[in-house]
Amino acid sequence: MIYTQSISGTTYTFDGLVELMAKATPRRSGDELAGCAAESDAERAAAAWQLADLPLTTFLEEQVVPYETDEVTRLIIDTHDRVAFQSIAHLTVGGLRDWFLETAVRDDGAARIAAVAAGLTPEMVAAVSKIMRNQDLILVASAATVTAAFRTTVGLPGRISTRLQPNHPTDDPRGIAAATLDGLLMGCGDAVIGINPATDSPHATSELLYLLDDIRQRFQIPTQSCVLSHVTTTVDLIEKGVPVDLVFQSIAGTEGANRSFGVDIAMLREANEAGHSLHRGTVGDNVMYLETGQGSALSANAHLGTGGKPVDQQTLETRAYAVARDLEPLLINTVVGFIGPEYLYDGKQIIRAGLEDHFCGKILGLPMGVDVCYTNHAEADQDDMDTLLTLLGVAGAAFVIAVPGADDVMLGYQSLSFHDALYVRQALGLRPAPEFEAWLAGLGMADTDGRILPVDVLDSPLRALSAAR
Repeated sequence: MIYTQSISGTTYTFDGLVELMAKATPRRSGDELAGCAAESDAERAAAAWQLADLPLTTFLEEQVVPYETDEVTRLIIDTHDRVAFQSIAHLTVGGLRDWFLETAVRDDGAARIAAVAAGLTPEMVAAVSKIMRNQDLILVASAATVTAAFRTTVGLPGRISTRLQPNHPTDDPRGIAAATLDGLLMGCGDAVIGINPATDSPHATSELLYLLDDIRQRFQIPTQSCVLSHVTTTVDLIEKGVPVDLVFQSIAGTEGANRSFGVDIAMLREANEAGHSLHRGTVGDNVMYLETGQGSALSANAHLGTGGKPVDQQTLETRAYAVARDLEPLLINTVVGFIGPEYLYDGKQIIRAGLEDHFCGKILGLPMGVDVCYTNHAEADQDDMDTLLTLLGVAGAAFVIAVPGADDVMLGYQSLSFHDALYVRQALGLRPAPEFEAWLAGLGMADTDGRILPVDVLDSPLRALSAAR
């Protein structure tokens, strides 16, 4: 279908939904690299105007990636809940934005948003995010509540959890243990203690899993561990009796991009079943940990949609959340600035993408977190990360990732530090997961409000924990 929109005497033409969505997207370097970005602010405004008037039913009739050739599209269409969609089926994209903003300020806003989640396709949610200001994304996301649980509960209102990421360039157990203790002493690790291994060796992965499980059991820490090896490696280790809590995998928004990761939907479902078979959770049974990132499909050259046109990276990112929603994960986060400035050029683009990803994932019913990060060759710095972290805290992000000193010495990128997690909790009055908070309080590390206490008032149980270092 051809879409047209006139602004100030100039008529802009958009050849199909793929092009309209791409041209309406706020500026970012990845779309410019793919050749699908608007050529001017006027063209972008025209596309956004036209997109706002588009009926939501259009997204059920016109696909951005063909149904016949892409299993992610088939998943989206075949699992769409027409009953949940019925209450908003009459709306346009602009009307959906207004509905979200009106609903967000109601006392029952969270329940109303949750009730329509299964009736929203990723493309609908991506479209409405494109015409929302940052404050809109924050307000609506803050009104939604999505929880998941294993040994801790993530996503509860008034709380923000952290992934403690003790990566080491050689997987040295001593270095990993030291970083883990450092994070625990600052109240981090309630979402997961998760290691990116230096290799995908089954033996190395197994050794790290045993290390984390020993630490967890020795100090009776209510959390979960994960070594972020390929899903096939983890499933093989499950079959060998290795203590696996969460099953990890990177995912994307097209069949081709997932194939580049060495996975498909059937494989992911089997991995989910393998994780469930262990019954290691105590307060819940969500066992998957998933990561995404804008630009992953483009970097895999798997970003082309209907008519062979490039699909914008934010729409493809949101389609990955359909795969995640099917797996009911404990954790999912966008690694928002990790791929580099070719996809998100500077701090402004990273901040916008982080808010978009969080909003879209949460509205689709996911316990959405964000790795607030950037690479050293991007036009960004820690001040930009402070800004994004603060905005995500206001928006109700389920969790963020923290590494020693905000500098990941293995992956070579900048993220958040353990101190940053302390900052956002203190500044915004946020608390850790309740099970982890009780553990901190039991050690004398936290007060009744979940705040980490100064070193000079910590009691003897903490000294014993520190002495184990």
